[in-house]
Amino acid sequence: MIDRPEREERDWPDLAGRLVGGGHVLAVRVYYEDTDFSGVVYHAAYLKFMERGRSDFLRLAGVHHHELASGSHGGELVFAVRHMEIDFLGSAKIDDLLEVHTRTLEIRGARLILAQEVRCGDTVLVATTVTVAVVGSDRKPKRVPRIVADQLTGIGDARKA
Repeated sequence: MIDRPEREERDWPDLAGRLVGGGHVLAVRVYYEDTDFSGVVYHAAYLKFMERGRSDFLRLAGVHHHELASGSHGGELVFAVRHMEIDFLGSAKIDDLLEVHTRTLEIRGARLILAQEVRCGDTVLVATTVTVAVVGSDRKPKRVPRIVADQLTGIGDARKA
């Protein structure tokens, strides 16, 4: 196991973005590796940006992947993207500074339903609705642990069902 120094969070307080009124915002810079031959962001790069946004949203909300995987919530659990609806509305270019906005729409049974937007300034470039399933080590759906639901419902306008 790798020894992870505590200083990371103190030295880089915005590394994981920040929680805001209705959810989470993560800044992302567009690098050459994110673009196609024309210098425009390749569509699959937005998926990576949004994955980072979801992961950091969960981290700042107090929901840690390693805790879920260790079984500390009543069994080994992981999150798996089950469904995404994506609207590509605009495009970013190399060196643009983007913001990934993430918020919880609903928590129901074994599912988290999240809304995400990738923005460049005030312009929404990509809008998504993401359904994330909670799955056990047997690969079967498991109910979202109450503590996780409570942590995510406390941020923004999420509904528990």
